[in-house]
Amino acid sequence: MTTAPLPEIVALGETMALVAPALAEPLEIAEHFHVDSAGAEANVAAHLAALGRRAAWAGRVGDDALGRRVVTHLRSRGVDTRWVEADPEAPTGVYFKDPGRGVLYYRAGSAASRMAPSFLDGLPLDTARVVHVSGITPALSESCDALVDALFERVAASPAMLSFDVNHRAVLWRPGIAPGRLLDLAARADVVLVGLDEAEALWGTASPEDVRALLPEPALLVVKDGDVEAIEFRGRADGSPSTLSGLPLTPGATRVAARSVEVVETVGAGDAFAAGYLDALLAGADPDDRLAAGHARAVTVLGDTADFPRAAATSRSLLS
Repeated sequence: MTTAPLPEIVALGETMALVAPALAEPLEIAEHFHVDSAGAEANVAAHLAALGRRAAWAGRVGDDALGRRVVTHLRSRGVDTRWVEADPEAPTGVYFKDPGRGVLYYRAGSAASRMAPSFLDGLPLDTARVVHVSGITPALSESCDALVDALFERVAASPAMLSFDVNHRAVLWRPGIAPGRLLDLAARADVVLVGLDEAEALWGTASPEDVRALLPEPALLVVKDGDVEAIEFRGRADGSPSTLSGLPLTPGATRVAARSVEVVETVGAGDAFAAGYLDALLAGADPDDRLAAGHARAVTVLGDTADFPRAAATSRSLLS
């Protein structure tokens, strides 16, 4: 009996059943829908698997039809799901996309919201090259918030890089909590990805340079300015050369313009960017190529209502 190799990347968080109109039309009037699976961390894992990486998603779903559907979807995309738990006492979360108008969450009390620090027991965090988490997870519950702290502490003591996508979802947070909490977590990560718009909403920063001044600690800070550009800041705050998991980081900043593309829906594009960027980082690519790889992967989802490029077979599966 052969044992599957351990993953290079472990992404931890909540994955939900995603219901989205088959066409880019309002949820209120749509007649046909896709039922997919989506969640920030699982999206990153799926994109990395599509790029040829050994990527795992760790999380919890309900012991229900939607939970089984989510896990089946992720496995079909090449994601390692050995560290997924099914909770018999809580449901799988669900969210709906309303193209051009945002999303509707139905995730309160979900199986994933019941995760706690003990969930980390047995996860292959110490052998991974990258552990990826987002700012969504600490907003799900007090136990998930504690889980994230425990995760940061464990990864800090390992050889793995800790990748953190701020991914601010205001609707999930109690008023006044998100700015300080997300800033604290970002300051403790090795690789941080944040949108310029969300940084402004959270911290009042007006430029990528302002974000870097606020967050001098991460070895790599990527600020995404929508359809304009992405900027990578690297190196230590004191300007001295540094390394990250053996990768030399010459202090400085690099900017790469975004690709021009017709946009149907932006939700999920940040996860795709993160995956493209991390894949290139692991391959030892230079800063320009890392950012270009992020842009290239984001393009694969901007033209659809899905968070992940649909195969022809799944794109024909509709509910009416």
